Amino acid sequence: MRARAFTPDDVDRWDAFCAGALNATFLHTRRFLSYHGERFADRSLVLEDDAGRWLGVLPAAADPGDERTVISHPGLTYGGVLHAGALRGEAMLQAFAAVALHWREQHGHATLRYKAVPRIYHRAPSDDDLYALFRLDAPRVRCDLSSTIDLAHPLPTSERRRRALKKALAAGVTVEEGAPHAAELWPVIEAVLAGRHDARPVHSLAEIETLLERFPEQLRIVVARHEMRVVAGTVLFIAGETTHTQYLASDETGQALGALDLVIDAQIRAARERGARWFDFGISNENHGRTLNHGLHRYKSEFGAGGTVHEFFELDLERAVGGAG
Repeated sequence: MRARAFTPDDVDRWDAFCAGALNATFLHTRRFLSYHGERFADRSLVLEDDAGRWLGVLPAAADPGDERTVISHPGLTYGGVLHAGALRGEAMLQAFAAVALHWREQHGHATLRYKAVPRIYHRAPSDDDLYALFRLDAPRVRCDLSSTIDLAHPLPTSERRRRALKKALAAGVTVEEGAPHAAELWPVIEAVLAGRHDARPVHSLAEIETLLERFPEQLRIVVARHEMRVVAGTVLFIAGETTHTQYLASDETGQALGALDLVIDAQIRAARERGARWFDFGISNENHGRTLNHGLHRYKSEFGAGGTVHEFFELDLERAVGGAG
C-alpha cells in the first residue's frame, strides 16, 4: 500500500470513489471542497495498492496556523480515511503508516489532527480508523456533542415544543422552501450569530449560493414567513440517510411566534418521508468542546434528539510510520 498526493487529474475518480465509500458524504467530494478555492494548502491523499487500485482517500490540508500539522480537513466539520471496505482491521494501520510516511517525507509534517466521521454518516459500520488510532496511541483531544433524532425510534417531543408549534400555526406562519430564499434568510442568520455568539456564518451568502447550484439535491433552504417577511429558517445538508441542519436561526418575531419550531417540525416529517434514518441538529459546543451551551442543547433535545459525538484525535506521524507492524 502506498499514499500519493491528490492531483487535479483525480477529480472525477475521487468523486466517484466517495459515492461508493462506506463513510463518505458529498462534503468529501472535490466538487464540494473546491468551493474553498485557494484558502488552504491541500494535502489530500490517495491510497493505492501495487496495481494502482484505489483503496481509500483522505481529504486533508495543512493547518493554516501550524506548518507542522495537517488536518483532515480544516474546511470540513468531519473527515477521515474514506474507503469502500478495503481498509478494515490491520489494513487501516497500514493506511495510517502510508499517509504518515508521505506527509513526513514530502512536507515535514509531524502531527495529524484527525476529525473522525460520525457514525450517523456511515453507510455501514466503519470504525476501523478509531481502532487504528487506539493502536497508535493517538489521544482524543476534543469531543463535541451533537443532537440527533433517530427517525425510526425518536425520543418524546417536549410539551414546550408542541406549544410553540401550535402558536406558530395559530399566528399564520407559513413554511417555504427553495434556493431563492437564501438571500432573505442570510441577514437573519448573520444577525443571530453576531448578536448571540459574536460570530459570523462559516459560509458567505455567495458561497451558499454556489453550493446550492452544485448540489441542488443535497442543500435545501427552508424559511418561515410571517406577514410577508422571513422571520426564521434553516439550511439543510442532506447526506445519505442523514438530514443535518447546517444553520438554524430566528429573529425576535420568529422566536415570539415559535416560527422555527414550525420549520423544524416540517423538515423532520419531510426527512422521514424521504426515508432518512437520522435528523441531526449539529453541535452545541464552545471552547473546543469543553463548554456545552445548555440552553441550545436543551432546545434541540426537546424535539426528541439524543447525543452523537464528533471526535478529534492527534496522531504522531513518526509513531504511525512504525506502527503498522
